[in-house]
Amino acid sequence: MWKNWAGDQACTPANLVQPASVEAVQESVREAARQGRGIRVVGAGHSFGDNVLTSGNLLSLDRLSGLLGVDREAGTVRVAAGTRLRDLNRLLDGHGLALANLGDIDSQSLAGAISTATHGTGRNLGNLATFVEDVEFVTAEGEVLQASSAGPDVLSAARVSVGALGVITAYTLRVVPAFTLHGVQEPAPLEETLERLDEHMDGNDHFEFFTFPHSTTVLAKRTNRVADLVPENDSPAPGRLRSYLEGELLENTALDLVCRLGRARPGLIPRLNRLATDLVTPTSRMGVSHEVLVSKRSVRFTETEWALPRAACVEALTEMRRLVTARGLDVNFPFEVRFVAGDRDSLLSPAYDRESCYIAAHMYRGMPWQEFFTAVQDVALSYGGRPHWGKRHSLSAAQLAELYPRWDDFQRVRRELDPAGLFANDHIRRIFGA
Repeated sequence: MWKNWAGDQACTPANLVQPASVEAVQESVREAARQGRGIRVVGAGHSFGDNVLTSGNLLSLDRLSGLLGVDREAGTVRVAAGTRLRDLNRLLDGHGLALANLGDIDSQSLAGAISTATHGTGRNLGNLATFVEDVEFVTAEGEVLQASSAGPDVLSAARVSVGALGVITAYTLRVVPAFTLHGVQEPAPLEETLERLDEHMDGNDHFEFFTFPHSTTVLAKRTNRVADLVPENDSPAPGRLRSYLEGELLENTALDLVCRLGRARPGLIPRLNRLATDLVTPTSRMGVSHEVLVSKRSVRFTETEWALPRAACVEALTEMRRLVTARGLDVNFPFEVRFVAGDRDSLLSPAYDRESCYIAAHMYRGMPWQEFFTAVQDVALSYGGRPHWGKRHSLSAAQLAELYPRWDDFQRVRRELDPAGLFANDHIRRIFGA
């Protein structure tokens, strides 16, 4: 039985295939077609929905890993699709290179993160798919295809495909010279943070905040580029003990204990949420970009996340927080709010053609999430929200078609590349149709 990271999605595939070469991927795809079985691809299992669940063949990318080439003149690298982000960061660092932005965890496979439009924060920075210059994948016919040379819209469709076009085997990514970041996180009043939101977004390379229901305080995180030399009277990345106290103990161990108590005693959740906020103390970190942008997340939860027009952020978040209280929902995990540049590179980018605010809502493992997530979805949709492709949502193909200006173009590419639905499962049929 396969399970995802959160432990709440599971399936028993007919076969688990772990090819170690592109040729082996081709044979796996051809064999699945001969067997009349569907095939789904799995990376690190960090999607919260039922994206990869199948009773057919499950193909793991774990053995397709590593840096395949570096072109310094072009500013690009070629990377195997199953490479974990944490490994890619280390490999790029060894060449004095980096990705321009990252999400807040680095456990995902490259293909899983890019194909679901995983993102970090920064109003001038796009999601990870915007770094993609080319995609190599194996089609339903078992042929290797370079998306950039496959005809109109194929590359734009392949950047964010949710695994519906083929088995991605490698990416060509645009990279930047390695850079140093200084990150500060500290508690701040919620009302003041929302009033000065444009100032925070425009005045920092990266800005995000977390806010618990029932609390009037946020944990704000501001991260900015600095010179490679450590400024006088400042500190480099924290030592091992301090890093443990700030990261593992407060952000994970203490949070898990507070959430466990809230799950057992829901009536205590409002007070526990305020306690969790009170435990936060200002911290500062300086280091290479990936060491500052990425955090360790060991507390298990499930999640829904929505990309809204940037201008809708304050009203939508306020409404989502209000409904928790109004409906008496037991929510003991914070909302996470981040900001992403608009882009036109990916047909299915949730930030397509608009600067976006992402609002994520979480529920601690073992707690009922359906009513809360449905309420958040309803609010998000009322502002034109689009769901994160790796998080929970209940939208159908007909509903999603209304949200994406070039939906029909993606569907045309899908029909051309996978006419028989070899790469479809129930999830794919729900979001894209049969």
